[in-house]
Amino acid sequence: MTNQTSSVALITGASRGLGRNTALKLAERGVDVIVTYKGNDVEAQAVVQQIQAQGRRAVALQLDVGDAKSFAAFAETVKTALANTWQRDRFDYLVNNAGVGYHASLEETTEEQFDMLFNIHLKGPFFLTQKLLPLMNDGGRIVNISSGLTRFTFPGLAAYAAMKGGVEVLTRYMAKELGVRGIAVNTLAPGAIETDFSGGMVRDNVEMNTAIASQTALGRVGLPDDIGGAVAALLSEDNRWVNAQRVEVSGGIFI
Repeated sequence: MTNQTSSVALITGASRGLGRNTALKLAERGVDVIVTYKGNDVEAQAVVQQIQAQGRRAVALQLDVGDAKSFAAFAETVKTALANTWQRDRFDYLVNNAGVGYHASLEETTEEQFDMLFNIHLKGPFFLTQKLLPLMNDGGRIVNISSGLTRFTFPGLAAYAAMKGGVEVLTRYMAKELGVRGIAVNTLAPGAIETDFSGGMVRDNVEMNTAIASQTALGRVGLPDDIGGAVAALLSEDNRWVNAQRVEVSGGIFI
């Protein structure tokens, strides 16, 4: 199977939030999308329909990024989807986006909560990428989503930020090892964004939103469009020589 008429991106956690916005931005740029979702098939299918309405092809596949033992079977599902929808056996771009927020102090964080964050944010991207690499085209690209919280700090986010710090180191090692295949790997680190992440804390808490905006050079809190477009740009041919970098997309917060 060698039909390569369009690029195909696989985005984890693309049924909502930043993943959804990234999927739609890529579709606008002519990229087809494999959307993954954990539990809400209705939301995922709605994203697929929006992508199809833009004239692109898309499928939605269920995936729990916190369950590494499921990745081998998921890779087979991706292989089948590529054959059935695109008549090809490889995809081009991987965006490790799926995640959850958690807020607890060092003293309050339990081992179970720590392990949950580790499985989703660090172990998941490591082993999912490992399982999907045989299905990626040489010359493709990977973007791992991190967080501004690896540079600046807020109490109660130590475990989450520590996992994202691991993602940033992992990105550089991926870039080093996958360079032989021409695969560029970068980190994109959003600042505070108005989504339902962490229960919509930034979006819905007016006091917090105002405080963050006051500490941001561009004078507001980020929107999903600010991030989806940045991911799409990082995956574009114009940025093919950007590799092993941490790109913070935060409007200039805490500078």
